[in-house]
Amino acid sequence: MFSKGVMAGLAMAAGLALPTASMAESPTIKTIEERGTMLCSGHNGSYFGFVEVNDKNEWKGLDIDLCRAMTTALLGDPEKAQIVPLSWAQRFPALQSGDVDIIIKATGWTMGRDTELGLQFSIPYFFGGAQFMAHGDLGITEAKDLEGGTICVEAGTTIERIAANYLQSLGVEHTMVSYEKASELRAAYLANRCDSFVAWGPFLAVLRATELDNPDAHVILNDQLSNEPISAAMRQGDEEFVDFTNWMLAALLIAEEEGITSENVQEMAANPPNPKIARLLGTEPGMGERLGIRDTWAREMIAAVGNYGEIYHRNLGDDSPYKLERGLNNLWSHGGVLYAPQLD
Repeated sequence: MFSKGVMAGLAMAAGLALPTASMAESPTIKTIEERGTMLCSGHNGSYFGFVEVNDKNEWKGLDIDLCRAMTTALLGDPEKAQIVPLSWAQRFPALQSGDVDIIIKATGWTMGRDTELGLQFSIPYFFGGAQFMAHGDLGITEAKDLEGGTICVEAGTTIERIAANYLQSLGVEHTMVSYEKASELRAAYLANRCDSFVAWGPFLAVLRATELDNPDAHVILNDQLSNEPISAAMRQGDEEFVDFTNWMLAALLIAEEEGITSENVQEMAANPPNPKIARLLGTEPGMGERLGIRDTWAREMIAAVGNYGEIYHRNLGDDSPYKLERGLNNLWSHGGVLYAPQLD
């Protein structure tokens, strides 16, 4: 027999709705409402484009904006998001202990995490795989040429294991050195204490383009080690909270599909061009009641942070310093793989 959580996940994947208890029965949501803030995972430093601290000591990034979107949906105010700095290794214990309510931190959905760590995952909101970056003066373009080399990696990530397995499959002898902090890893790589830096491909592209003094002196190797679905992680057993998280992400994607932006959302709500938009923005009652909250939650959320495309471009794309092409992370209707369940 499938568990309730598995059935809920299958239903979401199929675009179906399962009857659920009111969101008021969610212990996580009850705690957030009583506390008056939502605790989200940050990073012990900056993970550029996703979770970073700017020169004003303010949090920013795609994952930070998703936390603020969810906080707005639940509490009506993005400023009620509280970001808790965590290393990669700390994030799951912090979730289990209640130090954070949710992990939105470039976290891959894996079988081990799903079945052994007591976690549940949302629908994916990003796709990206591990790659190697090497010093250009080594004259290499492929991982097979890393024979005898030293590889730097962040501790507590799936990438450490993925890279080791990949190099083993190639028969490449190597030394893997892990670092707790991204800043320590970058410093080791730049000081030539390692030949290659293995990390998430989107992060490497951002780092090479904007944070290294001479981007041409560093080469991202051709090998694509993985392509992980990136999802929000929650504690096992709170299906109502998982449902809400899924529909929060879905609402951001639906808004982009329907051309609803932070600038026009109020006008769209006042004069919805179709019944789907009327339901999404709470002009037609019902969507909030299904989730146990106010009908206008998606409208308020989009007004505060924008749709998914606005969030992407502000933090990673054309409106950011990084200019990272969307690729797979575009809507399905624009050549990507992101899509939302049906809002019926």
